[in-house]
Formats: sequence, structure tokens, C-alpha cells
Amino acid sequence: MSTRTRIAFLKGHGTENDFVIVPDPENTLDLPPAAVAALCDRRAGIGGDGLLHVVRSAAHPEARDMAAEAEWFMDYRNGDGSIAEMCGNGVRVFARYLQRAGHATEGDLTVATRGGVKTVHIAKDGAVTVGMGRARFPEGDVTVSVGERSWPARNVNMGNPHAVAFVEDLAHAGSLYSPPPFSPASAYPDGVNVEFVVDRGPGHVALRVHERGAGETRSCGTGACAVAVAAARRDGVDPAVTGTPATYTVDVPGGTLVITERPDGEIEMTGPAVIVAEGEIEAGWLETFTS
Repeated sequence: MSTRTRIAFLKGHGTENDFVIVPDPENTLDLPPAAVAALCDRRAGIGGDGLLHVVRSAAHPEARDMAAEAEWFMDYRNGDGSIAEMCGNGVRVFARYLQRAGHATEGDLTVATRGGVKTVHIAKDGAVTVGMGRARFPEGDVTVSVGERSWPARNVNMGNPHAVAFVEDLAHAGSLYSPPPFSPASAYPDGVNVEFVVDRGPGHVALRVHERGAGETRSCGTGACAVAVAAARRDGVDPAVTGTPATYTVDVPGGTLVITERPDGEIEMTGPAVIVAEGEIEAGWLETFTS
């Protein structure tokens, strides 16, 4: 643990997917899972769906090989303290923090993540666009269930795993407090984010999501991307075939994201990113979770 008595933090959200932000440029803080879970606890901590540990890529062993491409590494943790490969809403909020701290300006920047280096554009109107990479479609049928109901799901990988199920009513997703059962178990050996989707109109869908390690969240950026490409394929649209970008509006409980898949397969996500507070963590309190 650092010898600091207080540790700076900020709180931010992207379409109400909220995060504790901990700036730590030189990677001096010890943040084991128990400490992260305590910080993300909504009653006994600060509260968040996850934690954005802001570290210079050169200072983190998992990001050093990306330092030449991206100065900053998003060391992302789920709300339960587990490590995740990528968080699309988190990248937008991460970029907004870099802008606020003077490390980035309007325009283009890059951010290193466990899912690779992501390109980001901060627009003058405040919207943030993130290059989310390409979707992969692992082979094999998948089924997800809630109570007596079950649905076929599209297996989509956005650097993290998703199961996308199209349903008649979002209420059919149930509470989403615990992970919806899926089969076969071999499809997702490390768990999965499950999206339940309804149609709102042409090129317009809405979702609810159970995020692996976090429960139901107000938004999931990679999930919105997975849903958009799954909806496009269901609708017979593949930009690689048509040569024309496909754009879907995706309503999440916390707002709206716009997802565009380009003919080269690259997916871009545009949405808001807001910093709402900043303060200090008592280091002594945090240290009780590091032993």
C-alpha cells in the first residue's frame, strides 16, 4: 500500500454505468479484489459498477508492450473486484477523466486496455466515440434461461463474452441479480455478459443486461455493440458484404448509445461520459482490505 494518508478518487458514469476512478500514474497502489469491492460497495464504500485504475502504460506489467501506442492504461476491475478485459462505457469515462486532468484534449487519443489499444474521439459537444474493435462470432448454439423461459442466444465476443437473446418483453429477463443460466457450460468457461433485447423500430433496439461480476447494470458498452451486430445479422445486414456502414441506436436503462459497424468490421460506439464528483479515500480504511 502507498504511504499516502489520502488517495484521490473521482466518480463518473457513461449512460449511468458508473465507476470509481482512481488516478495512479506510476502504479504505486495495491488494489486487490477485496479493496476494489469495498470501494465499489454502494453502502459501505463509494459505489460503482466497476473501478477505473488510471495508470501509465509503461508503469504496468500488463500494458508495457502497448506504451508506444497508448500512454495510458485502463486497468479495469468489475464491482466484485475481478478483472475484466474491456469496458466500453468505462473507456469513455476514462477518456473524459484524461481530458479533465489535462492529459488529453478534444480530438483523437488512444487508450490501452486488456482488450488491446482502443481509439477514442472526444467531440466538441461532449460525446465520446470509442473504436471497439471487431466482433467475433464463436461457433455453436447457446441457450439462456430465466425461470421457465429459455431463448436461443447469439454468441458474440467483443474482447469479452456476450450472449444476446431477443425476447418479446424486457420484463422476461427477471431481476438479473444473479447470472442467468446458460448452456452449454463449455461456451463460456469464465462466465458471460447476458443481454436481453427487444425491438423499438428499424435500426433501434433496447436491452437489459446482466454484467459478469456486477449483476444488472444501467448500461454495458460492449454489450450494446454485441447487441447491435447480433441485430444486424438477424436483420440480414453485414457491412462487410454490403460495403455500407450499419448503425443501430441502442437504448439502455441509463440512456442511449449509437453503434456503427463499418465495412472493415470495426465497430464504433458513441455516447456520453460524465464526471460527477471527486474527493479523497482514507488510506487507513482502504488498507484494511489489502491484507
